Amino acid sequence: MTTLSQSVLAPDYDRSRITTGIVHMGVGGFHRAHQAAYLDDLMRRGEALDWGICGVGLMPRDARMRDALRDQDYLYSLTLKHPGGRAESRVIGSIHDYLFAPDDPGAVLGVMTAPTTRIVSLTVTEGGYNVDDATGLFRTESEGAARDATDPHHPTTSFGYIVEALRRRRDAGIPPFTVMSCDNLPGNGKAARTAVVSQVRMSDPGFAQWIDDNVAFPNCMVDRITPQTTPADIESVRQRLGVEDAWPVVCEPFTQWVLEDRFTDGRPPFEHVGVQMVSDVVPYELMKLRLLNASHQGL
Repeated sequence: MTTLSQSVLAPDYDRSRITTGIVHMGVGGFHRAHQAAYLDDLMRRGEALDWGICGVGLMPRDARMRDALRDQDYLYSLTLKHPGGRAESRVIGSIHDYLFAPDDPGAVLGVMTAPTTRIVSLTVTEGGYNVDDATGLFRTESEGAARDATDPHHPTTSFGYIVEALRRRRDAGIPPFTVMSCDNLPGNGKAARTAVVSQVRMSDPGFAQWIDDNVAFPNCMVDRITPQTTPADIESVRQRLGVEDAWPVVCEPFTQWVLEDRFTDGRPPFEHVGVQMVSDVVPYELMKLRLLNASHQGL
C-alpha cells in the first residue's frame, strides 16, 4: 500500500476493526465491482465496519481467487473506465476474509452460523439457482441437490450450505440471517427463496416451513457492466497503481442498486451511499424493461 500511486484512492479506514457481517457466496468480478464497492463507500464514511464481507468459494476454480486475494490481504483495485478513455482506480477494502469451502467446510459453516453474520448474499449466476426455466420449479434431480438432501449436514452447494447454517442457527437459538441475492435476474430474491425452501423440503419439510416463515429474501435490481479482466487490463492497472494486483476489476462508471428493505436481522445503511431502498422492486424492473425496449425500437 505504501508504494501506491498518489492518484489511487486507498482505504482510509482501519481494516483491523472490520468484523464479518456478510458472507458472500460467488465472489466474482461483478460482486467486487458492485456490492463490495458500496460497502467500501460506507466504510470510508466511518460506517458499517461490522458489516465486513467474508467471501466463500465453492467451485474448484475459486481456489485461485482465494490464493490471489489472500496474498494481497484481500485488497484489490477497482478501475472505472470513463467515456473518452479516462480511467479512475481505487483500492477496495471491504472484503476482509475468503474461505474455499472444499478445503474447510467447517470454517464456512462456522462463519455462517456466527451471530455477527446477519446477511448471506449471492452472485451464483442464473444457472446456480437450479430452477427449471420452463416450469419455475427447483430441479430436485440435479446431482448437487440430491447429494445435499441425502447428507444435509455435509453440504456441497451454496443452497445446501445456507440450509445447514440456518438449521444450526435455529437449533442454537440464533436469529436467522437474510438471504440476499444480488444476481442480475428479475425476482432474484424469489428465486433464492424457491431454491432454499425446495432444497430443505427434500429432507425436512417442517424446517422448510420455518424458513419460509422466518427468513427474509429481498428482491433487488442491480446494474453495472463488468467485463472479464484481461491481461491487458492487469498490465494497465499495474502501471497506474505502481504495484502488482493479481485480481483487479474493471467496470463502467454507472452503477445502480435498487433493494427491497426486508431484512431478518438488520442491514448496513446502504441508502447513505446511493442504494435505493424500496418496498417493492417490481416497478423499477418494469421501468427498466420498458426503457430497454424503447431504446431497442429506436435502433
